[in-house]
Amino acid sequence: MRNSARKSLQNHTVKSRLHNLEKKYLELLTSGKKEDATATYRQLSSVLDKAAKTGVIHKARANRSKSRLGVRLNAATAAK
Repeated sequence: MRNSARKSLQNHTVKSRLHNLEKKYLELLTSGKKEDATATYRQLSSVLDKAAKTGVIHKARANRSKSRLGVRLNAATAAK
């Protein structure tokens, strides 16, 4: 297998995991499960940082995503 194909496959799996975790996080927020959403947010931010560290996504994109997701979490917990 070529290096480019192997790296492309790895990048695709990481991006897919990011997408699925983000969907799960948003579903938890909309359903009102704030404790589970907080745990998922921690996991998601860790995965975003690792993806940025390995070059799958840009560092600024990871920071921007974490910021926007954190704002939504804070708004949901403040609306208690």
